[in-house]
Amino acid sequence: MWRWFHRLGSPRWFYQTSGRWLPWLAVLTLALLVIGTLWGLAFAPEDARQGNSFRIIYIHVPVSFLALAGYYVMAVAGAVNLIWRIKLADMVMTAAAPLGAALTFLALFTGAIWGKPTWGTYWVWDARITSMLVLLFLYLGVVVLRNSFSGRDTAGKACAILALVGTVNIPIIYKSVDWWFTLHQPATIKLSGAPSMHPDMFKPLLVMILAYYCFYALVLILNTRTEILHRERRTAWVNDLAVSELAVTELTSNEQ
Repeated sequence: MWRWFHRLGSPRWFYQTSGRWLPWLAVLTLALLVIGTLWGLAFAPEDARQGNSFRIIYIHVPVSFLALAGYYVMAVAGAVNLIWRIKLADMVMTAAAPLGAALTFLALFTGAIWGKPTWGTYWVWDARITSMLVLLFLYLGVVVLRNSFSGRDTAGKACAILALVGTVNIPIIYKSVDWWFTLHQPATIKLSGAPSMHPDMFKPLLVMILAYYCFYALVLILNTRTEILHRERRTAWVNDLAVSELAVTELTSNEQ
């Protein structure tokens, strides 16, 4: 068990293994995105109150889910690096921070677009939106901290501590519509009950949520692989990889 755990923490093993996952994951992501988008935009029925403006839910809800889930990915990676000193975990945390920031910004942006026809304004300082803005600042804080220290170990510790402290904001975001009076609608998907959507609207939403989770995994792996190559660029295996890729490129050019 521990041998498998330490092998999983090897940047070289992860880079070589993940390379075999990427084509399949990319095809699955593309297929789910196409199916979910067409289903949600073209075939799902129009909402009785919001009309077609509700269809932004097929982007807003998945990216909002991933903004929250991605923060836990970043925080857990930071904790693993702090406890076991596994450098791949620090690479994952570094790769997850800008991706999470982009998803959080997209969640706020799509929420503002949805809010204009629904509430009559792009922005209100209610509990859900404000706590999501705090989440964006936490993600950006990790990115800034990473670039503020010359020492990689010190930067990794500081980022991990900030990420772990920031996890208290996640349940606040999730429960904000229940704890405080807010314009934001209650959760569409609840673990304790049936969804508040018609099945014809809910099924494509599930497809889009799965598609965006696959998309998150795909981009996180690509970002982590880039971080691995950057940090391991002076190692023998990366140099050998560069030489082999150059040879393949030259061979392909000669054949053409």
